[in-house]
Amino acid sequence: MISFEVKDMTCGHCVRAITEAVHEVDRGAEVAIDLASHRVDITPDRVDAASLRTAIAEAGYTPVDLAAVAAPTEAGQAAAGGCCGGEKRCCG
Repeated sequence: MISFEVKDMTCGHCVRAITEAVHEVDRGAEVAIDLASHRVDITPDRVDAASLRTAIAEAGYTPVDLAAVAAPTEAGQAAAGGCCGGEKRCCG
């Protein structure tokens, strides 16, 4: 599954526009949208995340990969002392 945060998605029209944009590039994709959290989850049938991101952007929206937002970077983990801030329970 590929997930995006689309903060400028604000109404049912936006949901339809994004769904249609995704289906234009991947007819078989499954699209689940949570308007309240601005989350777009896509299970693609034949295209990659970059193609989906481009399709949503071309529809007039600003998709941000949720993996990029949620996943800490290795540098960030090191600066924080590991993935849990250095707590003994997972970082030893």
